Amino acid sequence: MRFRHPDGSVVHLAYCTNVHPAETLDGVLAQLRDHCEPVRKRLGRDRLGIGLWLAKDAAHALVTDPAALRGLRTELDRRGLEVVTLNGFPYEGFGAEEVKYRVYKPDWTDPERLSHTTDLARLLAALLPDDVVEGTISTLPLAWRTPFDTTHAESARAALTALAQRLDALAELTGKSIRIGLEPEPGCTVETTGDAIAPLTAVGHERIGVCVDTCHLATSFEDPRTALDALAAAGIPVVKSQLSAALHAEHPHLPGVREALAAFDEPRFLHQTRTRTAAGLHGTDDLGESLAGDVLPETAPWRAHFHVPLHAAPAPPLTSTLPVLKDTLAHLVGGPDPRTHHLEVETYTWQALPPELRPRSRPQLADGIAAELTLARDLLTDLGLKELP
Repeated sequence: MRFRHPDGSVVHLAYCTNVHPAETLDGVLAQLRDHCEPVRKRLGRDRLGIGLWLAKDAAHALVTDPAALRGLRTELDRRGLEVVTLNGFPYEGFGAEEVKYRVYKPDWTDPERLSHTTDLARLLAALLPDDVVEGTISTLPLAWRTPFDTTHAESARAALTALAQRLDALAELTGKSIRIGLEPEPGCTVETTGDAIAPLTAVGHERIGVCVDTCHLATSFEDPRTALDALAAAGIPVVKSQLSAALHAEHPHLPGVREALAAFDEPRFLHQTRTRTAAGLHGTDDLGESLAGDVLPETAPWRAHFHVPLHAAPAPPLTSTLPVLKDTLAHLVGGPDPRTHHLEVETYTWQALPPELRPRSRPQLADGIAAELTLARDLLTDLGLKELP
């Protein structure tokens, strides 16, 4: 979906396809048919943006077979879909029964991460619509926090510097500018937007910036205006933003609240949990750890890294951090000039919701994704952007 900002530029809105498990090229083609096109039709749009996730095997198939890449581009066009952004964070196995810590491998100290991301950049340059000259890719925030020492930091910096040089060469060759955004996430080396400033300043390249995920921002209790202003002051670009909402528990000491939270403690993904007190930020790596004992203070609200559907906050006594998303979006695109032009709804946890909240069929999932995009569209038009055909 495209929107005209009051400054005249185009802002793109997509939804991320990592919600649909697909590790192979055949799987990607099937998800375009079974999921993406039905969502587009529900929205009554001739064109729908998708934030494509290409796992290792799918990316390899496309890089090594130009005919396959042309076929994917043709299939996107045929189904009324367009790609201006990729989710390059998960490498493989994102649809597995247990993902947890594996999603952070390979990290930016591993040459395979540089190789994979380079492949994604080349593929995105070929998949961009003819009238779009800039693409974006989100990636993991260097690495999980341990082990990560100064040697690891230098290795990651060197990899990102090499990537920037490759992106410059790609732009010269294709006329398409591909930018990469580190996506701060709780528990990682770069947990907050503030943590991103030093390593990105060390790289010092305009094609390497930040992807602001509003669920992660909220989970770490970051203030959107403060975070975005600090990035701007440091000259760090917001390459893209993932629109997502975290799980919020206002009164975690109450037995009913803890029981409601326990329903979201599931085995597939990590749900890092945080609370902020006068003594600072406290956290655990997973929701179950927080519920198991007196690990987190209970005197202040808890937030968990669980991407809940944007349009459907959990039932009381829980809620979501949708207000943080709205606040962030207002600061990103509500001003005279947009701070980013690529927005992506990323609720990949539909099938990890408590059983009674999960979609039971493909049509129900398509309905839910369409409802999320409708909410995001309404937020953008309320900020003065105009939806384009």
